[in-house]
Parts: sequence; structure tokens; C-alpha cells
Amino acid sequence: MPKKQKINILWFTKDLRTRDSESLYKVMQEDLPFLALYVFDSDFFAQKQFGCRKIMQFRAKFLLETVENVKQNLARQRIPFLVKYGKTADIFKDISEEFEVVKIFCQEEWTKEEVGLQAKIEKVVPYAVWEKSYSQFLVHPLFVFKVLDKIPLLFTTFRQKIEKNLLIRPEFESEKDLYKGVHIPLKSDEISLKLLGFENFEIDERTAFPFSGGENAALKRLHHYFSETRNLSRYKDTRNGLSGADYSSKFSAWLSDGSLSAVTVYSEIKKYEEEFGANDSTYWLVFELLWRDFFRYTSLQYNDLIFRKNGISGQKYAVENNRELIQKWKDGETESDFVNANMLELKSTGWMSNRGRQNAASYFCKTLKQDWRKGAAYFEGMLIDYDVHSNYGNWMYLAGVGNDNRDRNFNPEKQAEIYDSGQEYRKLWIKK
Repeated sequence: MPKKQKINILWFTKDLRTRDSESLYKVMQEDLPFLALYVFDSDFFAQKQFGCRKIMQFRAKFLLETVENVKQNLARQRIPFLVKYGKTADIFKDISEEFEVVKIFCQEEWTKEEVGLQAKIEKVVPYAVWEKSYSQFLVHPLFVFKVLDKIPLLFTTFRQKIEKNLLIRPEFESEKDLYKGVHIPLKSDEISLKLLGFENFEIDERTAFPFSGGENAALKRLHHYFSETRNLSRYKDTRNGLSGADYSSKFSAWLSDGSLSAVTVYSEIKKYEEEFGANDSTYWLVFELLWRDFFRYTSLQYNDLIFRKNGISGQKYAVENNRELIQKWKDGETESDFVNANMLELKSTGWMSNRGRQNAASYFCKTLKQDWRKGAAYFEGMLIDYDVHSNYGNWMYLAGVGNDNRDRNFNPEKQAEIYDSGQEYRKLWIKK
């Protein structure tokens, strides 16, 4: 029986980029040939929770575009990229039957579905060594846990302690090297929206997120928002906007699937400040990146508590179970026209402003008194920029079972007066 060829695998999950990729940088330093791999997991696309598909058409389309762009960028570095559809563990098993998998390079994950998936892979390739990176953070865990024994409940405490002597790693120069190893002759699958269970659709022209998935689109947007328009210098003043592409950075969608790294954004902010000057707005985008890290560190510390009804605080959370009310909320048919406009935007585009999300979630939890996890599950399926840590962190926070025990209750009428006083946003989405 011929001896199997030894290879490494670069397994892409939520780190779909070539710039500032620790895993790509490290696998390129190895002597063995490697195979870059992405799997559209069939179980994931079929999965439901609380009656909602875990991924809907907007996220699916954005992901398809992102993976296609990774393929193009890896090709520039002559890196073989295998894209498959099926059960991830089965794909790894098939590869291991043909090759001896020595190492698997990937991003570290700690939430339940991701950990469960890695466990399945470990069973079919038990002798492979795992090389995992924490490159989804802005501030590396080595720094954070040197400063903090445990993650505080309050963001302000976290931020103040981390900011004192803030140390951010440099970007990995992972997009520059050409691959000189042997190409692995494996055939990719043809992936389409139809294969993933969706019909083709046109983007609603009213969307505030008229962007494509992928690293190139992310870097183009970053360049536009920073040096082309200098919108970064106005970010703090405009970030609570509701309509149009430029009231906020919109980086969250690319950050969520890892086609843009938080460290790259931070690095470009620093370059921008050198050229155009620092102000409250340039700081505020770093502030928002720290919020993103905070929710990641919270989930790292509390694990599956972030998915439980009583959250990380263990507070009692009494709910009703009214399917009709929940459906009206999803369809934008509540008694609040401000909430309705935001929910209609989400339903039509897969996008909603941060201001809208806070109001829609607060209304769901406090006014309708429904189980926050059902609202979080709907957002998970619908939002282009869904991120497990931020989504569940924010929903817990607004339900009163998360990081802040204060009972936050947004009054959508007052919010509408402040942020949509001329009713332009509501008129855009609610047809009279």
C-alpha cells in the first residue's frame, strides 16, 4: 500500500481573508504542502432554532461573495483552495483517506456549535495537530489576561483597564508571500444560492448596506470611509443615523466573517490620525472595536450561559409566549411605527442600524415581553453582519440578563423624535 502524502490544512471559518491572517502566515512558514479549505456545512444551512433558519438569504449571499473573493486572492498567491458542500467532518475524513493530515491551522473558537464541530473533526483526524489563532480580537488575550484576572461585568471597567497601556499587535504580512509547494489535486464543488436553499434575489434599492461580501470590498469601503471622504472624522456625530450608506462605517459585516480584521481597522485608524488628525470620532471607532472585543471576552468567560434564558447574570426573566406578537414584530406590524420601520428594513435588506437594533430588541423584550432568545435567533438568521458574541451579548444586555443589570427600556416614540424627527426614515420603509 503506497504511503500517503503528508499535508497541512488551512481551514477557513470566520477568518476569510489573506491580509492580517495569522493562520495563513504560519502555514506558509511550514515545509509541508498545504491545502486551503472552506466548507459550506450542509447541517448548518438546514438547521433551525425557535422556528428560524440559522442563516437566511442575505447572509448566505454575502458569504458566497466572500468565499469567492478569498479564492481570487489566494489564487494570486498560488495557493490551492478547496471549497466543498457537505458535512464538515465528512470532508475532513475524505481528505484524510487520501492524505496524511499533519496539522490543521484555523481560528480559535469557543462557542458551542464551533467547539462541537471541531470535536467531530478531531474524531476523524485524531493524529492531526491543531494550530489555532486568536486573530479575531483587537486586543490579544495574552495582553488582556495579563491586565485582568477575569472579565468585569461592566464595559467601562474593561475599557479603562485595557486602555491604560493599550498594546495592539502588528498586522501579519500574510498576503505577500507566494506559495511554492505542491498543488493538491482535489476538485471543488459548485456552490450557489440554490444549493444552499435560496432563490436568487435583487437587493432592495433602499438599503443602507449596498455592499458585496469579501476582503476586497471591505478594504475598498475602508479606503472610502477614511481617506476618500474623511467620514471617520465625523463618525461620532453621525453613527446614530438610520438611512444611507455613510452614517456609520458598516465595517461590522466584514468583521463578522473575518474578511476584515479589527487589527487592520485599528492600523488604518492610526495612519489616518497621522495624516488628518485625531479627534473624538477617530477615538470612537476604536471604542466600538473595544465593545466588540468585550462581548467576545464575555462569551469566552461565560461560555454557554450567553445562550440561556437567564443569561450570564442569572436574573429571573419572566416571558410570555405569544407567537402572533412575535410574528407581527418580525413583519413590522407592531404598535410602534419606529420599530416597524426598522423591522421592515431588516426583512427587506438584512441590515438595520445600531440605533434600530437597540429599539427593536428593547421593544421585543420589555414591551412585548417575549423570550429574548427568540428575537436573537431571528436576528442571527437575518443580519448580514451577524456575530454570535455581539448578537447574544447585546440581546442579553437589553433583556436585563447580561453585562449591565440596569433595566434599560427604550421608548421608541421618544427615540423617533430624536433620531427621525422629520419621519424620513419611517416614510422610507412604511408605505401608507
